[in-house]
Amino acid sequence: MTDAAHAELEAAGWRIMDDDGFINLVGPFWHRMLGAAHEFAILGQDKHRNRRGVVQGGVLMTLADRSCGMTARAVSGAESLATVQMDTYFVDAARIGDLMISRPKALRTTKSLIFMSTEVSVDDRVVATAHGVFKVVRDRTDAGRRTE
Repeated sequence: MTDAAHAELEAAGWRIMDDDGFINLVGPFWHRMLGAAHEFAILGQDKHRNRRGVVQGGVLMTLADRSCGMTARAVSGAESLATVQMDTYFVDAARIGDLMISRPKALRTTKSLIFMSTEVSVDDRVVATAHGVFKVVRDRTDAGRRTE
């Protein structure tokens, strides 16, 4: 990623989300708020290329999963969630250099499950859609364990 691209994203309100795990390998992973709506993005880089020369579908799936999970945490207040199911549909190809943006929405929340949806787009072109179910993960402390 060039310094100019980085500066352009920051000028548009995007901020890098630090993550030293898997997302660090895929990213940088960008986030911004537009009003009350969360937006997440990945800029297509050479490392995202598949054998056809376009962005690997797994990058789009990762963006959809992480962005839905982060938004589910924000809307539910849950500290920890786990992806139970994620259905992804590839609509069009994203290319190296494209800014892929996910705009997740909570469809329904219960005490233990959060149902999410997102479209991943490049400019006004949808490249993938995804629907996910996230489970609230309760803290497992000694208080809930049986002792024998």
